Amino acid sequence: MKRTMDIVLSMIAIIVFIIPMSIIAILIKLDSEGPIIYKQQRPSKEKKLFNIYKFRTMRTDTPNVSTEELGDPSQFITKLGKFLRKSSLDELPQLFNILLGDMSIVGPRPALYNQYELIKMRDELGVNSIRPGLTGFAQVRGRDFISDKEKVKYDKYYLDNMSIWLDLKIILWTIRSVVKSEGVRVG
Repeated sequence: MKRTMDIVLSMIAIIVFIIPMSIIAILIKLDSEGPIIYKQQRPSKEKKLFNIYKFRTMRTDTPNVSTEELGDPSQFITKLGKFLRKSSLDELPQLFNILLGDMSIVGPRPALYNQYELIKMRDELGVNSIRPGLTGFAQVRGRDFISDKEKVKYDKYYLDNMSIWLDLKIILWTIRSVVKSEGVRVG
């Protein structure tokens, strides 16, 4: 049922957002040099690596590390990238990751491939047994403002209580956060 919901909702969202995504793609090309789509290896279900897709928000010479490790990430973020990150529009290409089966709409956010401690904690609690999500319970409970230990606690809660109803609540909380311009950002 969850996979069917992912396919149907991601297809609807792609149709709804195809024109805004096309406009964003043109604006990225006008704003800075480099590819429109940023691809990065992330672990999916059972830690199988996949390429996560995002609209590129940083310069092409940015080191491939988590945002927290960049020191002052603002020096690498493009002008358009600031807006895309704040509005979470940079995440729209992940609708294709959902359609391909790499991700789900709701689930734990995929860790960076080099977030070894987070991956290990998720392994210990079985969280890596489910598909990562575009949004998740940890994101609506604190996103970047909580520790990895807290993220894993929320991820485990989601794993233990997965249901269509919880997914719908998380989707609604995510929409509310994005509309309020809080963004739902992680990695």
